[in-house]
Amino acid sequence: MNTTLKSFIAAGLTVLGLAGAMQANASVVIAGTRVIYNASEAETTIKLTNEGKSPAVTQVWLDKGDPKAAPASVEVPFTVTPPVTRIDPGKGQTLRIIYTGEPLPQDRESVFWLNVLEIPPKPAAEDAGANKLQLAFRSRIKLFFRPAGLKDRVEDAPAKIVWRPTQTGGRPAIEACNPTPYTSPLRAWMWSAPARPPDSKRAAWSLRARPRSFR
Repeated sequence: MNTTLKSFIAAGLTVLGLAGAMQANASVVIAGTRVIYNASEAETTIKLTNEGKSPAVTQVWLDKGDPKAAPASVEVPFTVTPPVTRIDPGKGQTLRIIYTGEPLPQDRESVFWLNVLEIPPKPAAEDAGANKLQLAFRSRIKLFFRPAGLKDRVEDAPAKIVWRPTQTGGRPAIEACNPTPYTSPLRAWMWSAPARPPDSKRAAWSLRARPRSFR
């Protein structure tokens, strides 16, 4: 085995080891994969649970879809409490999300992102001089603000997605049109081979063209 191949394998094992360590140390779990905020409700809640063996400090905020936006710079029509909290091992914390009333579209869902940042604890006194890698874990899930009185039923939305063949940059493409007021996940659809399903969602009243992949 030559030196280059050995170095490549060693690097790969190191990455896998770090990934395993990261997975083992992420302790705060969000109870759900999305949040639905019905406009008729005064607030909505979602629970965080610390499944680790040490206390965890979390910072929570909402954004409009830009993962690089600093929490202090984001303006959204919601407040989340508590924005910073400590969760002891085996315990939970319920987050309260409150709509503050700024105007949002009333004929469709609006989409925001809930961020949960798990801040690593300070090293213990006996580990203060040791070389350790500390990582902050950030989770993001979507929040859908759903106005009252929307037409159609949310359960029927995926069946109303319209697919059209088109061209994008001279290449064959598939255009997905969502005529409903609800956001629909494209991964819920069966795509005919050889096209592959995109890992995305179609926002309400939206349209997108995506090149098809032919083998």
